[in-house]
Amino acid sequence: MAKRILVIEDDKNIADLLRLYLERDGFAVDVAHDGRAGLDTFRSDVFDIVLLDIMLPIMDGWDVLREIRAVNKTPVIMLTAKGQTSDKVQGLEMGADDYIAKPFEMKEVLARVHAVMRRTAPETAKDKKLCFDALVIDMESYTLTVNGGGVDAPPKELELLFHLASSPNRVFTRNQLLDEVWGFNYFGDSRTVDVHIKRLRGKLEGVSGAWSLKTVWGVGYKFELNG
Repeated sequence: MAKRILVIEDDKNIADLLRLYLERDGFAVDVAHDGRAGLDTFRSDVFDIVLLDIMLPIMDGWDVLREIRAVNKTPVIMLTAKGQTSDKVQGLEMGADDYIAKPFEMKEVLARVHAVMRRTAPETAKDKKLCFDALVIDMESYTLTVNGGGVDAPPKELELLFHLASSPNRVFTRNQLLDEVWGFNYFGDSRTVDVHIKRLRGKLEGVSGAWSLKTVWGVGYKFELNG
């Protein structure tokens, strides 16, 4: 099921751009254009994360954040044209999980959204061991087991496979994988992903008909469950 995100932003151009990129990234997106409407939307449904502008009409972002934090720990990332340190400190002290100053790059927004969701995920969601037919990926011991036997795999290969297998059938672009596996500040070539996928396929090809590492041409890769 797609993760749900609430965008509370009064600039409709920015809100539309956020919706476009977030939906393209696999999120289900709701949008509100003032603080009161945003808070009402938040209270009426369940969201996995909130992107919250500060300078909002009717009810500003500080008040919205205060109301959210009074009853809920849903992750909140503040979006604002204010870049002063004092504003950042205020937002974080009030319970915001991150803070992005405008103008921002969408790549940064997506990377921060995923980073906050990983950081705030419930412990039950942070399963370090994934088991599929004939395949076990154990990130506690950093081991890969195929048909009951250990397979040598460097840490980044394991992290990439675990990341893909944690969201079966979801398509990841190369840039998403660079951001989420190698880190937002990684400056390497996207071909790095291709090389690691090729090596993993060499170790996993023909192991099982229940799953496979698939290339989605022109987009990226996914861990596909068959049947």
